[in-house]
Amino acid sequence: MKKTLVFGAVVLGFMAFGQKTIVLDKVGNDKDAHGCKASVGYTYSQINHKCVRPFEQKIRLREAKPAGSAAFMSGVIFSKDMKQAEIFLPTAKSGSMVLARQANGAIWKNGSYVLEAYKKDRYRLKKDNKVIYDQM
Repeated sequence: MKKTLVFGAVVLGFMAFGQKTIVLDKVGNDKDAHGCKASVGYTYSQINHKCVRPFEQKIRLREAKPAGSAAFMSGVIFSKDMKQAEIFLPTAKSGSMVLARQANGAIWKNGSYVLEAYKKDRYRLKKDNKVIYDQM
């Protein structure tokens, strides 16, 4: 009887201490190098030097010809002097891309990307001279 109790206690001890501990990441514990939490929609703005939510910006662009049933959205932020425009694209490596204003008016450019103002306070983004995002 004594051996059975000791054996049972040893088996229970192995079972209790032999369990793997599962550590779960907390929701919202995903800060990037700048301290921005992507899980709640924040990304770093290279122009404002702070975390912003692209979908809360005054100027929002919607994908012109979405491939599937969902259309991507982009936000636009201008520098105070309007010499730079920052666009937030899902394809951008750092989350956003800064475009420089061209000498010929309301056009900002970075490589094959061109942001242009048209009509009154309306913007559209072109890549290789094709409209890919248009203002909502």
